[in-house]
Amino acid sequence: MPLLPALVLLAVFMAGPIGYCVYYAFTDMQLTGASATHFVGVDNFTRALRDADFRNAVVLTLVFVVGSAVVGQNTLGLGLAVLMQKAARPVRAVTSTVVIAAWVLPEVVAGYLMYAFFFQQGSLNAILRHLGLPQQNWLYTLPILAVCIANVWRGTAFSMLVYSAALGDVPQELVEAAEVDGAGPWQRLWRVTLPVIRRSVMTNLMLITLQTLSVFGLIYTMTRGGPGNKTETLPIFMYQQAFTSSLIGYGTAVALVLLVVGALFSVVYIRMLKVEED
Repeated sequence: MPLLPALVLLAVFMAGPIGYCVYYAFTDMQLTGASATHFVGVDNFTRALRDADFRNAVVLTLVFVVGSAVVGQNTLGLGLAVLMQKAARPVRAVTSTVVIAAWVLPEVVAGYLMYAFFFQQGSLNAILRHLGLPQQNWLYTLPILAVCIANVWRGTAFSMLVYSAALGDVPQELVEAAEVDGAGPWQRLWRVTLPVIRRSVMTNLMLITLQTLSVFGLIYTMTRGGPGNKTETLPIFMYQQAFTSSLIGYGTAVALVLLVVGALFSVVYIRMLKVEED
């Protein structure tokens, strides 16, 4: 069978680790302390539901995903793609270079750069001081907003590239006909362009949502989940439980919950796409 090697690789490198993850989620495995591992059933999941820190992590994860991916990256990426369609070639080249440069940076490097921008003696406060505007410690007063902006800055290039390719497939005769009928730019975008590229919109939303759900290095470099737990999204919470508190079983259960959340987002987007097609 030609597909046998691929299936073996998937089983070893994907199905195997996921299977171990599912198993450990139902145990009390620890890095230190107890020498034996016991099966505890759904105790880790019931513990998570009773844990105020876990519920806080779920809320912050949803805020982070909706704010930085669904609204931020998606909207800004579409806006840049539309504007670049009519921009001069030098403007397109410079914009693409600047936006894509942030995307290709390693996550930890991007996190450090944004930390240097937002912290109390950082670039943002220096600019505000020069303009005579009030300053503050952004990573302390508005930490979730800071990490959302950082993720938008780093990840918008992907949405921009997806929409740039999709806009190239929009028939110009439809746009010109709408313009002749008196439709303004916003009406042409809303009534002509977006319906044509709706598959690209849903695909982009699904991909950037899944990517944002797994963001760890950016937030950990900027805030380590703090101050307190104000930026402790599910990946940060999972890491803290598994490797700081040494609760591998509990941390793995949180990882499984994160996997389920990603699957639910994917199902929602796929169903929305099918509704649009029907």
